[in-house]
Amino acid sequence: MFSKKRDGDNRAAYADKVSIIAQGMHIVGDLESEGDIRIDGIVSGSVFCKSKVVVIATGRVIGDIQAVSVDVHGTVSGNIVAGELLCLKSNCNIQGNVSTEKLQIEPNAIFNGNCTMIFGEKSTSTVDRAGLVLQEN
Repeated sequence: MFSKKRDGDNRAAYADKVSIIAQGMHIVGDLESEGDIRIDGIVSGSVFCKSKVVVIATGRVIGDIQAVSVDVHGTVSGNIVAGELLCLKSNCNIQGNVSTEKLQIEPNAIFNGNCTMIFGEKSTSTVDRAGLVLQEN
């Protein structure tokens, strides 16, 4: 039913899809996705994504986030590990430690925690469940 590979591409067939946690929705438990995740509602649990996580202004995560790329417009109460880029947008609120290769913080962003910069080779990377950056060829 679901193909693991595209023609000439090693990515999963669903890697370009976006899963949306809608505003007014409250998920209790951990989330895991191969494709992008957009959070407009509340997630009480960890988020593990092999692609990009976007927490919209109305979104809230009470738990850790591990992804290749993370954009936060809303609130995160937990640690964030971004294998490539972490963007803390204006008016976001982060209460926890962050670890990333590249960090962008806009004015008016609130960040209370420690930051660890990780450096890797220039290639496509993913993050495993332990928060380690894995390099893909």
